[in-house]
Amino acid sequence: MLEASNNDVLPVIPGKRYFTIGEVSELCGVKPHVLRYWEQEFPQLKPVKRRGNRRYYQRHDVIMIRQIRSLLYEQGFTIGGARLQLSGEQAKGDVTQSQQIIRQMRIELEEVLQLLRR
Repeated sequence: MLEASNNDVLPVIPGKRYFTIGEVSELCGVKPHVLRYWEQEFPQLKPVKRRGNRRYYQRHDVIMIRQIRSLLYEQGFTIGGARLQLSGEQAKGDVTQSQQIIRQMRIELEEVLQLLRR
């Protein structure tokens, strides 16, 4: 697992429609086997499965995985506690997800602005 000091430094989510399990693993700082395990434990996490049972995650899946990772690794929740926290947040989950998307877009726009200033 990652050390606590590395937990808040995650790469920006690229503007793609689908991500492979390897890409999500790098974007979220967790190993692929952990992602497969979390799929069993968290009903909200449902990647699209295509030919050969390959998983393809969408942006909302990546954001959900980052939320799960934060609950487990940074906030100290157990799997059951994180599951309850996420199910309790279903009503306000749209707001939280929107806030994360806005934060992500702001970071990306600031990067574009820096590129344009060069």
